[in-house]
Amino acid sequence: MAHSVSPLAPRMVPHLPAIDGVALAIAETGIRYKNRPDVLLATLAPGTTVAGCFTLSKSRSAPVDWCAQSLKGGVARAVVINAGNANAFTGKAGVATVTAVAKATAQQLKCKPAEIFQASTGVIGEPLNPAPIVGALPGLFAAAKADCWADAARAIMTTDTFAK
Repeated sequence: MAHSVSPLAPRMVPHLPAIDGVALAIAETGIRYKNRPDVLLATLAPGTTVAGCFTLSKSRSAPVDWCAQSLKGGVARAVVINAGNANAFTGKAGVATVTAVAKATAQQLKCKPAEIFQASTGVIGEPLNPAPIVGALPGLFAAAKADCWADAARAIMTTDTFAK
């Protein structure tokens, strides 16, 4: 029997409190699906330190490569996550997208592009146009607030039947 929501979905999701120094915002950009959020911006207070653990795969996506390189700086000011397109197996086009999003986000925060971390989830092998994400940034920055974790979880869904 098919389920519209996975039987593994939690019956109840606890309310997550605001975290000092973190603000979240979501946007609908139509990367893959219409009328649903697909971009998440998490801004982080200046001086936020960052750590990471990455796959050892030789075929990592552009966002994973970007984050591994940026991790060397040790600080983060934002995380940008898009759903609907994984920006994986996209070659130079994928690198250009990650770079464009990092530069545009860093410009808003007046920080270095290497302080912007990114993740993408969704379809593999299709180039990801940075324009919808970059175009959504001003609205995301204007809407950012500390207490919207449930919205953030919905914004990073791909084929999931419940929020991550």
